[in-house]
Amino acid sequence: MNMVYSDNTLDYRAVTVKKIAIFVDVQNIYYTCREAYGRQFNYRHFWQEIRGQGDIVTAYAYAIHRGDDGQMKFQDALKHIGFEVKLKPFIQRSDGSAKGDWDVGITIDIMEAAASVDRVILLSGDGDFDRLLSHIHHKYSVETHVFGVMSLTAQSLMNSCQQFNAIDAQLLL
Repeated sequence: MNMVYSDNTLDYRAVTVKKIAIFVDVQNIYYTCREAYGRQFNYRHFWQEIRGQGDIVTAYAYAIHRGDDGQMKFQDALKHIGFEVKLKPFIQRSDGSAKGDWDVGITIDIMEAAASVDRVILLSGDGDFDRLLSHIHHKYSVETHVFGVMSLTAQSLMNSCQQFNAIDAQLLL
């Protein structure tokens, strides 16, 4: 809580600054923005928008590490903006399928943060997170916000959050 003092008096009023935690499912945002718009998400603009709404106390971007230069430059850009980038190795199975999702890691981090923040912001369209958002809202009275591509976001996820923010041209490069 920040205190605001008026000039030459002892009078003050309390101003509550919202503590915000951000969690980005990087692969989901990349592929849904590419499929729907053929463009990339503008993380810098997003950060500036959210920073104006409170104090960003936690910001994780979850990505798959493939080791290519373009991906490493992107991850460095995310770090420069203010995100902590969490990487998981890309796993190519012998049958040709691939594995590399962060659902459990994102869930654990959101559960740990929910008790100490006012707002959780999830960037994903994955309906697997719907019960998680409902749970933390009811257990901790935390606001839950989702940013996702409207046409590619699970309806259950949109229904489970207090505010759904459709990714549109303003949030794209």
